[in-house]
Amino acid sequence: MCKFHAVRSRASSSRGKCTASGKGQNVVSPDLERLVPTLVQGGVEFIVIGGVAAIIHGSARATYDVDLLYSRNEANIQRLANLLAPYRPYLREATPNLPFSWDAKTIRNGLNFTLTTELGDIDLLGGVAGGETYQTLLSHSFEVEAFGVRFKCIDLPTLIRIKEAADRPKDREAIAELRVLLEEIEKKQA
Repeated sequence: MCKFHAVRSRASSSRGKCTASGKGQNVVSPDLERLVPTLVQGGVEFIVIGGVAAIIHGSARATYDVDLLYSRNEANIQRLANLLAPYRPYLREATPNLPFSWDAKTIRNGLNFTLTTELGDIDLLGGVAGGETYQTLLSHSFEVEAFGVRFKCIDLPTLIRIKEAADRPKDREAIAELRVLLEEIEKKQA
């Protein structure tokens, strides 16, 4: 388990720069200190969404996986397949004897994958509720500096919109907190 805590810069905005340190309160079970640099240094195009994005924005909620919205272009799919393969991705909650191959063909033939890996649980998403993709949400992301690299995180208004579109009980619970965080940011900017 690693701890992840993001601190907004003084010029805080919903699309501002964030930095992160390993000393925080929000427990995240994926090994982000290994996963994120592996993906960034390998050239994978992704945006952090979901619970880890909420934590980056200041949420106090715990999360036990990382949700990554990935680009579906062929080169990115190949990089993603190659970089995660050594960490033995397997379908989360699938029976242990279910045949499953992690490769570019599998990613091309699928869209969203809930995986268990040696780095922890990863949800790889080619699309999210509302029909959004990496390409449509890229302009709604900002750079985060953490684990010695820079990567994209979804902005707070868009994170709220995605959670509203998903309309799951756990998302409804998180939305209230995220709206309060957004109101605080907007007050500081006024």
